[in-house]
Amino acid sequence: MTITRFETGARMSGAVVHNGTIYLAGQVGEPGADVTTQTKQVLAEIDRLLALAGSDKTRILSAQIWLADMADFQKMNAVWDAWVPQGNAPARATGESKLAGPEYLVEIIITAAQA
Repeated sequence: MTITRFETGARMSGAVVHNGTIYLAGQVGEPGADVTTQTKQVLAEIDRLLALAGSDKTRILSAQIWLADMADFQKMNAVWDAWVPQGNAPARATGESKLAGPEYLVEIIITAAQA
């Protein structure tokens, strides 16, 4: 079974494909932007990486969303709900966690199927 890595660096790859499943690294937005802007940036990067790996958001199997502050849950959800294709919502979990730095407000980790 082949493992294909995309945008590989010393520490991690942006995406890894194995056996028809795509695993994305956690995606964050521009440090210091508000949660709405960061969420939009993250989802745009997810779209880009999924396309690079031969898929799209209709094929997402699961999403893990980490917020620096659960007070931002509704703002993040407003962006998420507008982005997720109707009838294709993935399994999802959202939690609160310290992220890589205080300027990051949201991080999203995606697992998807190849098209």
